[in-house]
Order: sequence, then structure tokens, then C-alpha cells
Amino acid sequence: MSLAARWRDSALVVAAILALWQAINLVGGDNLMTSPLATVQHAADMVGQARFWPHLRETVTAYLAALAIAVFGGIGFGVLLGAHRLTGEVAEPIFVALYSIPKVTLYPVILLAFGLGIQAKIAFGALHGIIPIVIFSLNAVRQVNRTWLRTARTMSLTPMQTVRHVIIPATVPEIFSGLRVGAALTLLGTMLGELFASQRGLGFLLMTAIDLHDVKTIMAIALLITLFSVAMNAAMLALDRRLHARF
Repeated sequence: MSLAARWRDSALVVAAILALWQAINLVGGDNLMTSPLATVQHAADMVGQARFWPHLRETVTAYLAALAIAVFGGIGFGVLLGAHRLTGEVAEPIFVALYSIPKVTLYPVILLAFGLGIQAKIAFGALHGIIPIVIFSLNAVRQVNRTWLRTARTMSLTPMQTVRHVIIPATVPEIFSGLRVGAALTLLGTMLGELFASQRGLGFLLMTAIDLHDVKTIMAIALLITLFSVAMNAAMLALDRRLHARF
């Protein structure tokens, strides 16, 4: 698909969403859902207020810290497990089972361990993101063509040359696909952590708005989170496609 076709399809999807959004507002009124224009205006007003930025910094800091833990821990652990075939075969079903568990059931344990501060949000976000990254990384290493490794030994490549010329090209696209999933789930975990027990952050503002039935603020915060998530996913998807085309 050409770049122009992708932009056209994306524009059509956005237009359809905005039209449906506006239709819901016309039918249900502002008490159900504010219009797109009113939501954008209120989001801009919120961003312009000084008291909004500490909450944004709290969420971004927690998310980036959780993402760093999920990425480095997930890739490192996944590569180690995948490098040993028997260990990987035993570990994979365990991680798949853990992945299927609703993480929200573990949040009371997280709170007991880390308290109500930013540490709990970081831990909960990392818990959501690390497992899919481990699974993707594990499978990426396990699925490296053994013929390529034997060929590398036949050509007397050093371990570092084997990693550079064989393992990295074979595993990077799959691992990065896991990073896309893990990054999205880390954001979900971080936001859930702020919704349930937090004293600062976008999730805290959202829960406060829900308690006050402040529909404008609810919609504005949801819009800001959605825009960030879509932009991040689009950037990672573009990089993922480039990696798959390159390797």
C-alpha cells in the first residue's frame, strides 16, 4: 500500500470517528459526551493551566520508568530463556498463563508492597508490559534458524560476529513487535495504577472528574491519553515496518 493510500485511509477513519462522536453528542447532549470541538477547547485550556503540568509529569515519569523496566527486563530475561531450548520450552507456557491473568487482581499486592506513591504505578505498569516482551523475545531467539548458526560456525565467525550478523537480524523484528505490545500495555498498567490508588497524575484527575461528573474534563483527559497512545503506536509501527523490511 502506498503512503498516499495509507494517509487517505487514516483520514477516512478519523473522519468517521469524529462524525460518530458528533452524532452521539447531538443525540445525547453534553451530559453524555461533549462535542469534539468543545473537548479540544477544554483540553487546550487544561494544558494551559500550571496546575495540570505536575500531574502530566507524574504520569510521564511513571510510564517511562515502567517502560524501561519492562523493555530491559523483558528482553534480557526473554533472550536468556530462549537461548536454552529446554528452559524456554518450560518457561513459555508459564508466561503465557501469567499473561492471561487479569493484572488488576494483583494490584492490592502491589499496593501492600510499594504503597500509594509513584513506585506502585511504576511496578503495576512494568508488570503489564514485561510479560509480552519476555514471550516475544523468548520466541524470537528460539526460532532462529539453526542452519544459520551452523553456517556461522562453519565460517569460523566469532561469537560477537555471530550475534551481529546472524542473531540480531533474525530476532530484532520479532522482539520489536513485542516492544510495541509491551509499550501499549505498560501505558495501560500505569493508567490503571493511577485510577485505583493515586494522589497525582492524569488517572487521578480522571477519577476526580468522574466523581464530580465533570464530562468535559473526562473527555479532555481521554482525548489527551488517546492522542499520545496513537502517536506513540504510529511511530513504533512505522519503525517496526522498517525493521521488518530491512531484516
